[in-house]
Amino acid sequence: MVDEIRYTPIGTIHSPFTDEEGMPIQGGFSEATGTVELDPEFAAGLCDIEGFSHVVLIYHFDRSEGYDLTPEPYMEDEPHGVFATRAPRRPNPIGISVVALIGVEDSVLTVQGIDVLDGTPLLDVKPFVPTFNGVEDARIGWLEDAIGNEARRRADDRFLD
Repeated sequence: MVDEIRYTPIGTIHSPFTDEEGMPIQGGFSEATGTVELDPEFAAGLCDIEGFSHVVLIYHFDRSEGYDLTPEPYMEDEPHGVFATRAPRRPNPIGISVVALIGVEDSVLTVQGIDVLDGTPLLDVKPFVPTFNGVEDARIGWLEDAIGNEARRRADDRFLD
């Protein structure tokens, strides 16, 4: 087993959200527009990405400290295993978001459905390809009862230190 893995950010995600409290907890609950600014040295890697309607952003939860193996996720007040949630306080604070790709200019992507704090370090961008996931009818565990609760689709202060 590898003792340590290091990643270097390839850019920065910009959004209208400067404070975690009150922001959408998932991209599917957001209509906000943001930009994904890659470092210019990676601009050539965006060649042909404009043909995709959505992209997957992989990023580092840089303002998350420590972790909780049984957090109370935003959508419920009962604890669940961290790997059965998308809570930001994780052993490896890595986040993912699927966003709509609105435009590409040089090394900047304009996206919609952003659910990330402004200034978040970007680790990778991948095209979203539904067929690759090959899942038509997925079970969503404890979220089956919670997903319809629109009042729980914004972050509160539960993961703030």
